[in-house]
Amino acid sequence: MSFRISTDKNKLDLVLIHSFLNNHAPWAIGISVDTVETAIKNSLCFGVFIDELQIGFARLITDQATFGYLCDVFILPAHRSNGYGKQLIQHIFAMPQLKRLRRIVLVTADAHELYRLAGFESLAQPERYMEIHRPQIYQQSPKH
Repeated sequence: MSFRISTDKNKLDLVLIHSFLNNHAPWAIGISVDTVETAIKNSLCFGVFIDELQIGFARLITDQATFGYLCDVFILPAHRSNGYGKQLIQHIFAMPQLKRLRRIVLVTADAHELYRLAGFESLAQPERYMEIHRPQIYQQSPKH
């Protein structure tokens, strides 16, 4: 059994990624395949594989110079509790081009301890952060 993490977008299983996000990720319920494709195209992506089977995914939206936003991180439920999520996060933050980013953010309801191991902390000054949040946008957008 061969475990690997790849940034090759051609290896990603779009059907699996869309299915997980659309059906199991509270932040992406109702997301269209087109939206997932566009997001992948414009992000640094990480596929987690056992042999040729994709079991996880993460996306980093970044200019690769100053800032990154880590999102859409998941390991399929059948493969959790095996350390794959930890290996994925370690792999992402070991990449030389990401070590120079001044700020990397993430929004998550769970796995805080995993992310703390990578250096994430709660916002020191949350009053400085603002957002435009449209939680129902995928249900309102036409699906293609």
